[in-house]
Amino acid sequence: MDLSIVIPLIDEAESLPELAAWIEKVMNEHQYTYEIIFVDDGSSDNSWSEIENLRKMNPNIKGIKFQRNYGKSAGLNEAFRAATGDIVITMDADLQDSPDEIPELKRMIQENGFDMVSGWKKKRYDNTFTKNIPSKFFNAVTRKVSGIKLHDFNCGLKAYSNRVIKGIEVYGEMHRYIPVLAKWAGFKKIGEKVVEHRARKYGQSKFGWRRFVNGFLDLLSITVVGKFSKRPMHFFGLWGTIFFLLGLGISLYLIISKFVNPGFALTNRPGFYLALTSLIMGMQLFLAGFIGELISRNAPGRNSYIIEKKTGL
Repeated sequence: MDLSIVIPLIDEAESLPELAAWIEKVMNEHQYTYEIIFVDDGSSDNSWSEIENLRKMNPNIKGIKFQRNYGKSAGLNEAFRAATGDIVITMDADLQDSPDEIPELKRMIQENGFDMVSGWKKKRYDNTFTKNIPSKFFNAVTRKVSGIKLHDFNCGLKAYSNRVIKGIEVYGEMHRYIPVLAKWAGFKKIGEKVVEHRARKYGQSKFGWRRFVNGFLDLLSITVVGKFSKRPMHFFGLWGTIFFLLGLGISLYLIISKFVNPGFALTNRPGFYLALTSLIMGMQLFLAGFIGELISRNAPGRNSYIIEKKTGL
């Protein structure tokens, strides 16, 4: 199969028929073999009914319905498991991403040899203060921390080779950092394409400030996990060594001072408590490193979701 089109959604019933028809038109024009995988992330409207109706008209349409809202990362992870296309395209369901971009994204993966290609919404139609400015700041920080030169990490329109989506695990709210996950998994040929961003036609944005704050917490998490998940002692041991040597150095200074000057008040000095605290912290960090070495990063059940229904899968 040429393409798997993955579309996570919540409460987007109005846009689904138009989006499905648009994708079908593009697929037929280029004679692609394809599947469209809609993931209903616990919608409260009739999105799932629309998906079932669309499948009756087009057997290439498939659907996954969560029992409740788990988040975009969960939807992508389940769809990635189910996807069978050689190239996987992800896009949002709100018609702000254009399916006309798909052929060029596919070409860049297939002919240019990219592992993944991320869309760049160079011209945006979102609110300047609530989305555009925070998005620029977020992307700048992520570029600096990850070393990946992308302008728009959070763009929903992306293309992947099948081996990338089968080689990564998307959990929590890590969908913003799929390029970072891909890099840490060894897929380093990551490209970018300027894509059309359209004004929202139906409904309203699901973006909120809480997601913006969570994004930076996830960036910190993925950076530490990506670098040290297989060698936690390198992280904890480093800081444990620093604190332990600091405490040891202060302790030696205090002991020598006591021998040189018997009247030296050892336990009444702030350095005594600093040394004691540093030694304890150093030993605790060492212990954390040893425990981390024994615990598997892939905790059982971390990506276990209750799926209410499926269609076509």
